[in-house]
Amino acid sequence: MLLNQTVSLLNDSFAGVFAQKRTRERAVELSMGTLCSFGRRTISRSICAVGRQQKDWSADYKLFSRSPWHEDQLFDPVIRDYLARYPDGPIRMAVDDTTLARGGRHIATAFWQRDALSPPFHVNLIYGLRFMQASLLYPHYQQGDYSARSMPIRFVESPAVKKPGKRASEQEKRLYREVKKKQNLSFQGLEVIKSARKSFDIYGAAGRDVLAAVDGSLCNKTTFKNELDRVHLVGRCRKDARLCFPALPGSRRKYNKETFTPEQTRKDEQIEWHQENIYFGGQWRTIRYKQLDGVLWRRGAGVRKLRLIVIAPVPYKLSPNARRNYREPAYLLSTDCDSEAGILIQCYFDRWQIEVNHREEKSTLGVGEAQVWSEKSVPRQPAFAVACYSLLLLSALKAFGPGRGSDFVVLPKWRRKAKRPSALDLITLLRKEINETSVSDCLAHRLSQNIVPYAYT
Repeated sequence: MLLNQTVSLLNDSFAGVFAQKRTRERAVELSMGTLCSFGRRTISRSICAVGRQQKDWSADYKLFSRSPWHEDQLFDPVIRDYLARYPDGPIRMAVDDTTLARGGRHIATAFWQRDALSPPFHVNLIYGLRFMQASLLYPHYQQGDYSARSMPIRFVESPAVKKPGKRASEQEKRLYREVKKKQNLSFQGLEVIKSARKSFDIYGAAGRDVLAAVDGSLCNKTTFKNELDRVHLVGRCRKDARLCFPALPGSRRKYNKETFTPEQTRKDEQIEWHQENIYFGGQWRTIRYKQLDGVLWRRGAGVRKLRLIVIAPVPYKLSPNARRNYREPAYLLSTDCDSEAGILIQCYFDRWQIEVNHREEKSTLGVGEAQVWSEKSVPRQPAFAVACYSLLLLSALKAFGPGRGSDFVVLPKWRRKAKRPSALDLITLLRKEINETSVSDCLAHRLSQNIVPYAYT
């Protein structure tokens, strides 16, 4: 049963995180309430879901505001499982930032920022928190006809540096400009990658390299000029980035005078196209690409040699009789000049799974909806909810494998082609098993008696 697997994994995972047994039991109860409750995922609703609505609730909030534990340790079971399941090859992970909308004015780290869902012709703003997430990419297509799946291993708050007011002194403004250069989004992304690298070393993967797929916001000089130990990056760059080759031997110059752009490389007929089979969108697809090794990005990576990969537009049809459309070409830059191009391309195509994580965390699990404002609770509670989500995905993988078998609820007719369970499928099955169980192994009462009555309190 998924319920037994999830409860067992939560107990084992929280054993080394929380110092006291009662704190661990409370954390497991809140985890089940966070996963199974209806409506907004607030702490009060989780308390009602586990049947403690008539007891003192202060200990549940103090779990996030006072209890001594670190949120990164909650993700260690996922790291251990990945390293044991895939012992060879590079450790593939995706890194990206996400925004959680918050309206409270008592949250010190909330700020106005650009809404990623705003249309290209009009930039909208959103007030909330910014987090940096790292997820391990599970290549399930190696076991069968299944898409890759990403499981979060880091969810770290990445606030912006607060800008001084109009009456600030010149010294305060100068200090703000200096701190802003060292604590921007790219720098915080590097810290997340370094933290994950340390965890891999602790669990016996010191001899394996990390291949991190990043998006355009992290493809800049801050990340590419930093040569991380045993870490390679692959990211999408601009089509008009100015690239060049090293200067000829014997020259005093570092860079060749002739420059080119990724877009010019795509249109250059003298550079031949190669083909590679990539699993994306539920099936294996043949894509065409070009590559140039040893290129230099003067403004981005300095004298560090990179590999440029240009992916041709992929044709598609909305229906069998429709006209053929083409997606936009992709331009990738990687610090890995030794691995096969297919590994880098597949890793970047799998990076899309972290976007699926963001959607399920916000829409299905309601990450960021808890009404907390304490200095420790603001970053801890969302990380706790994301860890519960990650452990739920790992529990389903251990119990049923990567596919969607007959153990799950029958899908509606318009979703009959789903090959893997979504987060909503797992939560639905978890609620079903809780409803059929008289008393849960981790709780002293029946969870199903409290979920529905307190769904919208």
